[in-house]
Amino acid sequence: MQIGNRSFPSGERTYIMGILNVTPDSFSDGGSYEGIEQALHQTEKMLEAGADIIDVGGESTRPGHVPVSAEEEIRRVVPVIRGIKKKFDVPVSVDTYKSVVARQALEAGADLLNDIWGFRRDEKMAELAAEYDVAVCLMHNREQAEYTDFIAEVIADLQQSLAVARRYGVKEEKILLDPGVGFGKTYEQNLLVMKNLEKLTALGYPVLLGTSRKSVIGLTLDLPVTEREEGTIATSVLGAMKGCGYVRVHDVEKNARALKMMDAILRSE
Repeated sequence: MQIGNRSFPSGERTYIMGILNVTPDSFSDGGSYEGIEQALHQTEKMLEAGADIIDVGGESTRPGHVPVSAEEEIRRVVPVIRGIKKKFDVPVSVDTYKSVVARQALEAGADLLNDIWGFRRDEKMAELAAEYDVAVCLMHNREQAEYTDFIAEVIADLQQSLAVARRYGVKEEKILLDPGVGFGKTYEQNLLVMKNLEKLTALGYPVLLGTSRKSVIGLTLDLPVTEREEGTIATSVLGAMKGCGYVRVHDVEKNARALKMMDAILRSE
């Protein structure tokens, strides 16, 4: 898979997307990297720790979050994306579901559109992806955690996202899938979708797993958001074992070490 000027061969190792939230209210690190200098410093730390992609988000998507305007989201993410691309040689992802934000991010140098609604909230996202010929991550999401046949419906929803991508001409080799842990799912369903990750990888697209510090870990371990790294590492290792090609994490260094060990085992002869 090609993201920006980097190639990501499938099966070679597990790649790491480092989270950079430039928001005042993200559930884990809100307010930490709002300034451009703080954002660039955190980017440098993540790259030194082993990040392969930097994912910039300008709107918190935690449960109960307050939506922000597209204008405010653009104000937050565009200078950071521009700054990262100027200072570092690294693919940059923009975490947005709004096409007006996505276009400005792409103009600033973003290489991947990370859409938590998988092109099902704003189909112009797919049109943009095809126009700019960039990589995309299509995440599973629902307004309500209501299912009759949970895993089958998750896969069906992702197939709908894929159909939108194809309709607008997004290339197959540009697509990542994300099971959407923490989005439109109960605690039990979040566990179940992780248990069944191999059914998503069987669809034939690289899978990105994003569980970092999420409530499913907090509820399982009865720990606050600041103490969920071990739980996050456990899910990252599980993802690698089940064939996920990418993980999206806050703590790059610890996850990178765990995944390097797991990749060595999985790829040993």
